[in-house]
Amino acid sequence: MRDSNESTDDSLSDHSSQEPDPSTRTPPAVAVVDAQTPGNVGTIARAMKNFGFEELLLIDPPELDPDGEAYGFAGHAREDILPNATELTFEDLVSTYHTIGCTAVTNEDDNNHTRFPFSTPAALADRLATVDGQTALVFGREGVGLTNEELVQIDEICSIPASDEYPVLNLGQAATITLYELRTLALSSEDTQLPDLERVRAPEPTLERLYEQWDDLLVEINHPEEKREKAGRMLRRVYGRADLTAREANTLLGVLRRATERPADRDR
Repeated sequence: MRDSNESTDDSLSDHSSQEPDPSTRTPPAVAVVDAQTPGNVGTIARAMKNFGFEELLLIDPPELDPDGEAYGFAGHAREDILPNATELTFEDLVSTYHTIGCTAVTNEDDNNHTRFPFSTPAALADRLATVDGQTALVFGREGVGLTNEELVQIDEICSIPASDEYPVLNLGQAATITLYELRTLALSSEDTQLPDLERVRAPEPTLERLYEQWDDLLVEINHPEEKREKAGRMLRRVYGRADLTAREANTLLGVLRRATERPADRDR
């Protein structure tokens, strides 16, 4: 684990006034304050690895034995994120980074700004995508989270929408959910295991043949004549929302043709 004093002052210098360059923008750091359980630190490191975050900051951490729980829970994050974590004080954290405190319960309104106003992780993802600057997501200890004394020193608040009956999440769960929602700040679509989601809609002539085949089937099954136009319009809306690919449309065409030909009657 590195100590914050090992960092050079250049890395903490204020940013120039030039326009932010998205290609050089770094994801937020993840800070964990006074975690009591090494396993939760390991879980957070693993979530960071899952969603592309790299900089782990630890304030008053428990002992992180390389043969212990933290490294056992960290998965592949044991190879880089966890051993490269920086230990620093809370004062250094709030003076160096723009801090976003993550808390489950707000219980505040616009008359008391200790935990208000707040953003959801999804809203943060949209806004932080255009912000250049050192940012840290701050998670508190198990049980009490971040204290009010700590929250008043933090720049803004983030809260995960959850059931009003039981909004409190486990520390590792809260960090994992938040980092998932903010993954677009750390990963591009090319960096994930998911394939390209771009779809190519079937050509209009193919879709029109599909609709005509449905018309033929409605006639063949003696669907009430006065209801056929409405049924056809409904089917057009359903397929329109589905953005059928050419393969999907042709497959449906084949099925409808066989249904229209009524092979069961033909084979008698």
